[in-house]
Amino acid sequence: MGSEILIISVLISSFMSLGISLSSCNGPCQTLNDCAGQLICINGRCNDDPDVGTHTCGGGSTPAPPSGGGSCQPYGTLYCSGQSYPKYSCSPPVTSSTPAKLTLNDFSAGGDGGGPSECDDQYHSNGESVVALSTGWYAGGSRCGRMIRITAKNGRSTTAKVVDECDSRNGCDAEHAYQPPCRNNIVDGSDAVWKALGLNEDLGVVDITWSMA
Repeated sequence: MGSEILIISVLISSFMSLGISLSSCNGPCQTLNDCAGQLICINGRCNDDPDVGTHTCGGGSTPAPPSGGGSCQPYGTLYCSGQSYPKYSCSPPVTSSTPAKLTLNDFSAGGDGGGPSECDDQYHSNGESVVALSTGWYAGGSRCGRMIRITAKNGRSTTAKVVDECDSRNGCDAEHAYQPPCRNNIVDGSDAVWKALGLNEDLGVVDITWSMA
């Protein structure tokens, strides 16, 4: 009996220790509440909240990777219409001036955005300043409803609300309007965003920087 109690005590102690480790820096997580202190759940791992500015996980002095992806590597390939596209679950770190590619999206019903926006299950008119973020930046919806500031190369800037995910893992189906997966550095903006920045929509893709507003 005594040995059984000892084994149970050891198991409980191990479980408690495991729980603590799971909520620490870089530990697995599913919700924002799974992480200790000011850490936030990003891509299934507890990490520094980019909006708080803490450097608990030691990434504060590391420069952000280039907009092409840097250390954030694809984890697989999706084949669509005879072409291959990389799949990403991560994005470059968010900083006060995060390099990205601005693309143009129609968030209205029947538009090239496919189904309704992930954040609110609603469609949005072309006159609304709204964006979708690549999967890594979307961070499981933790930025839903929040405002970001977008700055173009021409010096103009505007704010827009995050309403959707620019899916970097899936695509080429009806849900994604048969478009391939997004790259991991995309800010997919509405017509209103492009107009506010004074950009030529015919370009389709332009370099920008963004941050939380």
